[in-house]
Amino acid sequence: MKKFRVNERIRIPRVLVIDEDGKRLGEMPTKEALMLAREKGLDLVEVAPNSRPPVCRIMDYGRFKYQQEKKERQARKHQTVIHIKEIKMTTRIGEHDYQVKLRNIREFLSEGNRVKVSVRYRGREMLKPELGRQVIERVISDVSDLGQPDRPPNFEGRHLVVLLIPFKKK
Repeated sequence: MKKFRVNERIRIPRVLVIDEDGKRLGEMPTKEALMLAREKGLDLVEVAPNSRPPVCRIMDYGRFKYQQEKKERQARKHQTVIHIKEIKMTTRIGEHDYQVKLRNIREFLSEGNRVKVSVRYRGREMLKPELGRQVIERVISDVSDLGQPDRPPNFEGRHLVVLLIPFKKK
């Protein structure tokens, strides 16, 4: 949370004061503004230190701090974290292994996660890149009801990689 200077911690000689209702009281010496806040049983809080003159507001600082923390908690609650799951395959993957990995990919996509599918080339398999492309194309067609690739498959070193993005839920 952002730190605010309160009451005696405000060192600037003159400030622009706003009261608890949001009305501008004008520019005045800090000591006078502090006395005004004390009379009302409230605090003088510097809300805009970089403006000239700095803007101070008369308010209940404890309540203001609580409201700010509440807003931050609410904002954190509504954030969504994008997880990327990775599934690794080879160009010569067996049928049962393929089905197990496909089931995992489908599960991840249905949960709303992105899935990075990478096909690893070993040794001289790099001479036949179409083997990996066939595996990737098969995966893309098998999960076409749950997600789609964000871009065509591309090489990252000895891996052919595609990122699958789930469809938005309605």
